[in-house]
Amino acid sequence: MFFSFFENFKKKRNFAKLKEKEYAYLFEEDKSGEYIVFDTETTGLNPKVDEILSIGAVKIKENKILTSQIFEVYLKNSKEISSKSIQIHRIRPVDLKDAKVPEIAVREFLEFIGSRPLIGYYLEFDVEMINKYLEPLLGIKLPNKMIEVSELYFDKTISLIPQGNIDLRFDTILKNCAVPNMGTHNAVNDAIMTAMIYLKLTKEK
Repeated sequence: MFFSFFENFKKKRNFAKLKEKEYAYLFEEDKSGEYIVFDTETTGLNPKVDEILSIGAVKIKENKILTSQIFEVYLKNSKEISSKSIQIHRIRPVDLKDAKVPEIAVREFLEFIGSRPLIGYYLEFDVEMINKYLEPLLGIKLPNKMIEVSELYFDKTISLIPQGNIDLRFDTILKNCAVPNMGTHNAVNDAIMTAMIYLKLTKEK
């Protein structure tokens, strides 16, 4: 009960900081029955200095991935992309020639997600990266409910491995959930694979 009170208090404080009231819908109770699975590709793993290069997202409704409703956007960045990060996400400067300014990209993302719950793999990092742009823009952090698939996987696996030495790497979870690896590492593919993991982990509930 205390946790619920604390969460409501945090949400009210967050809402009070909202600069543009037309985005109040982000704080409303979601009645769509949909979930948003999303992922970001970034220049690195430090939210303080790194930037988002792309955001990919897909909707889930009634235990189905709505592949007809995929969101993908590329963001203009302010620095040169390192060769090391290009090896990971395969996003080259030429791929960003039609990228959008971060403000527009983030606003489009907000319109896509609404107040739906968000699902991800190590979601805390992706949310922190979004908040890096969102707080200066609207004064708030993402208020959506968050669902972490690695936590779902851990909770489901811990009873089978009592010593608690559980491999939470993405490829390992894919394999153990019998989810096909889509190969190309990008935000949309990662979001779709994460959505499949989520459905596998929750189908028996």
